[in-house]
Amino acid sequence: MKKNISRTTLVALAIIAVLMPVLVLAGTLPTPTPPTTGSAITLLEIEELIRRIAQFLIIVSVILAVIFIIWGGVMYMAARGDDEKVKSAQSTIWNGVIGAAVVLGVGVILQTLAGLITRSFFA
Repeated sequence: MKKNISRTTLVALAIIAVLMPVLVLAGTLPTPTPPTTGSAITLLEIEELIRRIAQFLIIVSVILAVIFIIWGGVMYMAARGDDEKVKSAQSTIWNGVIGAAVVLGVGVILQTLAGLITRSFFA
């Protein structure tokens, strides 16, 4: 019986020792979050961000399309009448033209969406 009581006492003391830091820290108040500064983002800022990203991506994509078209022209000149190389060069040129058209179409869509989001499209 004495062994059970002393074992129970040891277990209780161990649990208290383990939980004591939790109990002590539960009583302290957390440091308050500092107040936020600045203002909320406006629709005009969203429009400007969309326009900048779209313009950057359009410029990079058009440059890549022009590089493809030029590379296709170089391949066409280097083909020297070989039908397989001529077809490959024509395919590269057409892929560049189609890529440029898709990029410009996406640019128009993005500009339209930016105008619709900020309601400046109909103004």
